Amino acid sequence: MDRAEKLRALLALHVAGARLGRARDFAALVDLAGPRLLAHARRLCDDTETARDIVQEGWTAIAHGLHGLRDDRAFLSWALAIVTRIASRELKARIRERETRAELTRQRAEPGADPPDLRSEISALPAGQQAALELFYLEGLSVAEVANALTIPQGTVKTRLMHARNHLRALLKGDTDGRT
Repeated sequence: MDRAEKLRALLALHVAGARLGRARDFAALVDLAGPRLLAHARRLCDDTETARDIVQEGWTAIAHGLHGLRDDRAFLSWALAIVTRIASRELKARIRERETRAELTRQRAEPGADPPDLRSEISALPAGQQAALELFYLEGLSVAEVANALTIPQGTVKTRLMHARNHLRALLKGDTDGRT
């Protein structure tokens, strides 16, 4: 059993307890999933304070909707989906502004200057590609779990991962012409 599977099992146990009204199990869910939800919100909004607000609102929605969760082992992707919806609702304008700034930065970059900064290139990816890439590679979620977390079809997740990988591969080879 790998680390992600152990986490799913542990979360499932606490979900069952929290559903029964045990405060210590809900607190354990917050302790186990909270940092991941905050990291996810932080990736989506690129602002720590806003991310904290989103996660706080997310925990309220999680507490109210926990009884409707059908598969306790899917808690993390379900909770991530809640945070995604809240962030999407609250930050659509900021995401558009960020993508515009990233495009302007790419257009100004001189070809052949310094070697690419992978972190800045990842953060310059469109928000959907960035979120899919980080959930899949950093959080260890499966394609199905990423799809659930981002509330998009699995095929869209695969497409976003493909485009993000292609962009980063081209960047590392020095073949980028500003396309994402």
